[in-house]
Amino acid sequence: MTGARPRLLTVGTRLALGDRRTEVVRRRGTDRRPIVRVQGIDDRSSAEEVRGFELTVKAADAPPLQAGEWWASDLEGCAVFDGDRQVGTVAKLVELPSCEALQVALTGASEGELLVPMVREAIRSVDVAARRIEVNMEFVEE
Repeated sequence: MTGARPRLLTVGTRLALGDRRTEVVRRRGTDRRPIVRVQGIDDRSSAEEVRGFELTVKAADAPPLQAGEWWASDLEGCAVFDGDRQVGTVAKLVELPSCEALQVALTGASEGELLVPMVREAIRSVDVAARRIEVNMEFVEE
């Protein structure tokens, strides 16, 4: 995933804090700025020791995805098509202020990169199993 996901920071979620395995025991704050307390970090001194460490959740420990949701890593490497025309390959998922977007490495004569917003008007279909994403280039190029 690309950044904090509020539903991954709920009480009981198992996670890694650096090389330490722990779990969320309390959550406050907002979805935009969550404040979590994790097991084993009980005072300011121990919190300072892990300042700047990344919190990660294994996919197996995450809640199931809903319809129309994918892990960023599942989309990376998918071929991007507009009908029969291959546009490129997903390099990564990026967060924009208004939505997430696919960063697509273009193929053919139009080498370079293209951002495809993850909105209904731009994405026709996603088939992770087939490693194929159908886009509407008319919308993307407007």
